[in-house]
Amino acid sequence: MNVIRKPFDDRQHLSVALADHIGKLLIRAVAKKGAASMVVSGGSTPKPLFEQLSELDICWEHVVITLVDERWVDREKKDSNEHLVRAHLLKGRAAKATFIGMKNEALTAAAGVQQCERRLRQVPRPFDLVILGMGNDGHTASLFPGARQLAAATAMDSGKICMALTPPAASHDRMTLTLPAILAANRIFLHIVGTEKLKVLKQALAAGSPEAMPIRFVLMQEQVPVTIYHAP
Repeated sequence: MNVIRKPFDDRQHLSVALADHIGKLLIRAVAKKGAASMVVSGGSTPKPLFEQLSELDICWEHVVITLVDERWVDREKKDSNEHLVRAHLLKGRAAKATFIGMKNEALTAAAGVQQCERRLRQVPRPFDLVILGMGNDGHTASLFPGARQLAAATAMDSGKICMALTPPAASHDRMTLTLPAILAANRIFLHIVGTEKLKVLKQALAAGSPEAMPIRFVLMQEQVPVTIYHAP
């Protein structure tokens, strides 16, 4: 495993430290290449992080942001990850960033794959950083254990950037980055809060099947460094 753990006593200090780390990486990437790319996750966990990031004094106009995954719902709905990012990250100083979302006008995620892939190819790669979350079932992005499309979405030779996936026990179809797309990054952060998630993390770091806990596909690989920021 190519994993570093950074534990914090509280979530506020975690958010400040992680935002600072991310900001330095983005500044360095813009200075070196003239542009930077950041891939973010949805859910409630990253909201405080997004608020911190939105006020960083960096050249946001040279930063491209996209999503790790998306529910196939209207972009104005509260379940939309794009809605979350626009509400909590793309404001203040970060309003100058370029955002490329996954959701398009196709009626289903499966029908929207090609259009989504064309849009995602506009994001500079390798991604400078990817921020992942983790569910209590060990899923990350929309790579869910038991999903029929999991094997295809985690195949390293697929050549696919994104894929439509139906979680076994969720209300919406999803669009997710594939595992090879996630690993096309210079650095990966895993952002975890809560005692239950820490128990899941401990289990995920132990030996076991990645199909049973797909976060292991990320934790067990050696090509991209993974830094875990976690707090109770």
